[in-house]
Amino acid sequence: MLDAIRYLVAGGISWRAMPTDFPAWGRAYAFFRRWREHGLITEFHDRLRGKVREREGREAEPTAGIIDAQSVKAAATVPATSRGYDGGKKVGGHKRHIVTDTLGLLLVVAVTAANIGDRDAAVGLLTRLHHDICLLWADGGYTGGLVDWCRQKLALTLEVVKRTDDMEGFVVLPRRWVVERTFAWLMHSRRLARDYETLPATSEAMIRWSMVTRMTRRLARPRAAGRR
Repeated sequence: MLDAIRYLVAGGISWRAMPTDFPAWGRAYAFFRRWREHGLITEFHDRLRGKVREREGREAEPTAGIIDAQSVKAAATVPATSRGYDGGKKVGGHKRHIVTDTLGLLLVVAVTAANIGDRDAAVGLLTRLHHDICLLWADGGYTGGLVDWCRQKLALTLEVVKRTDDMEGFVVLPRRWVVERTFAWLMHSRRLARDYETLPATSEAMIRWSMVTRMTRRLARPRAAGRR
C-alpha cells in the first residue's frame, strides 16, 4: 500500500491508472483516505522527520524554521469554491503555505485558494505549529502586524529577511533559500506539479507523502565515511 501511494505521487498518475502490480486502486485509495482522515500520515511523516534530524546530529524537534508560500495551477477538476487567482504571481489555483526546519524538512502545511494572502494564512498555519519553535524567518510578504502577533500570541520571533535595494536579478537570500529548495523538492513529484485534488486536505496529504518518499530515501542512503 505504501509503495502504491508513493508511486502515484511520484508518477502523477490517477488512482484508476494504478498498475496491476499494486493492490486494486480502490483499496489503495481507501488506505490513503483513512490515513488522511485519522492523521496517520501526519504522525508517520513527523516520526520520519525526527529520525532524519537525529541522523544529521540534530535534536528530533527543531527550534527554528522558515515560512513561505507557493502558488500552483489547479486542474479543471478542482472545484471553483476552493480555488482563486494570485494576481502577483498570475497563477489561478491553490497556494501552498509551509513551514520547514533549517534542513528544509516540512513542519506544517496548509493549502488554500491562491488569492489568500500570505499573512492571513500564516495566522492559522502558525497556530498549528506544535513544535518548540522560537525563531522563524520569512520574506517581505509577512511584514506588518504579523510580527507583533507572533511575539504576543505565540512567544515567537518572526524575523523578516528582505532584499536590499542594490540587488538585481536572482539572489540567494540567507535562510529563505532553504524553504525555496523544499518547494523545488515537492515539484519533483509529478502529482504536485499541478494541483489535482478536490479537497485541500488531500493536497496537504499528497505533500506529506512526497516528503515521506524523500526522507525514507535519505534514511536508506549509506552514511558517508567518517560520519557517525
